Amino acid sequence: MMIRGFQESDGQAWDEYVLSRPEGTAYQLLAWKQAVESAYGFRGAYLLAEQGSTVRGVLPLVDFRVPLAGRTLVSLPYCDAGGVLADSAEIADALLREALALAARRGSRCTIRATAPLAFPGTARTGKVRMLLDLPPSSEALLSSLKSKLRSQVNKPLRDGLTTKVGGFELVEDFYGIFSANMRDLGSPVHSRRWIEAIVAAYGERARVAVVYTPEGQAAAAGIVLLHPTTISIPWASSLRKYNNLNANMLLYWTFLSQAAEQGFKIFDFGRSTPGEGTYRFKEQWGARPQSLYWYEAGSATGQDAAAEPSRKRQMAAALWSRLPEAGTVWLGSRLRKYISL
Repeated sequence: MMIRGFQESDGQAWDEYVLSRPEGTAYQLLAWKQAVESAYGFRGAYLLAEQGSTVRGVLPLVDFRVPLAGRTLVSLPYCDAGGVLADSAEIADALLREALALAARRGSRCTIRATAPLAFPGTARTGKVRMLLDLPPSSEALLSSLKSKLRSQVNKPLRDGLTTKVGGFELVEDFYGIFSANMRDLGSPVHSRRWIEAIVAAYGERARVAVVYTPEGQAAAAGIVLLHPTTISIPWASSLRKYNNLNANMLLYWTFLSQAAEQGFKIFDFGRSTPGEGTYRFKEQWGARPQSLYWYEAGSATGQDAAAEPSRKRQMAAALWSRLPEAGTVWLGSRLRKYISL
């Protein structure tokens, strides 16, 4: 068994391994590394375990650098979970030990965002969950499993003439217009458009963009999903508040969920939430169940809990940000967002 750094010639073997593991996610594919490097300039430090010419485990890491705050090897930035995939606990432990050794050589902290407990030093933060829905074999079965109120919320936008387009790069412009406006309203810096374009380009057919339009042709809600053979994940979804009465967001999610069921995916990953909060309840109504996230950090300079509730200062900053002109928040936010690993 050998633990070594990823080389470009390993690309096909890496992705084949991730795609073969039912517990794997689309975030662990090389496309995430390619997008991070292309859009934000942070380099990957991916590790693999190899026996002969056979891949036995992988650990994706990104060398994340923040001015005045130092370096962190993160698995992975900008998503809920990266973490290790391996044929056994022993191989996983060997990969994690190598990650710690690599971080020590670079004078860096090391953060692992996992979906299960790990033998890893440092603080484990478990305040967040990801919400997972076990998909039935058809959209008809999925619809019948929903409560009547939710079914009516799904059917209403269809009756009212809203439509959905599902595609790729050609829908990024409409997606980003909704996404940037929604993030401003939430008081949060928005990812750059270059990042969204890099994701869609790197994932190719394993990324889908959906946009919901009003009867007048106005883009009202949009989202992006990333595909793994077992799990379909939705890292970003947004809707415009002025169209809330049209239930455009419900139609957006129904589009993704119904297509996922019809196309044989087993799990729909709604993404990260805090138990009891609004996004948690929204996902729970679809039948999603919580799975704890385990975020480990070794060598941290502070004891701050990355999964803790926002401080009062952060809440004040978010309120101020939401009052700024949208153009200004896009310009400034897209330059700040690369330095926020969540």
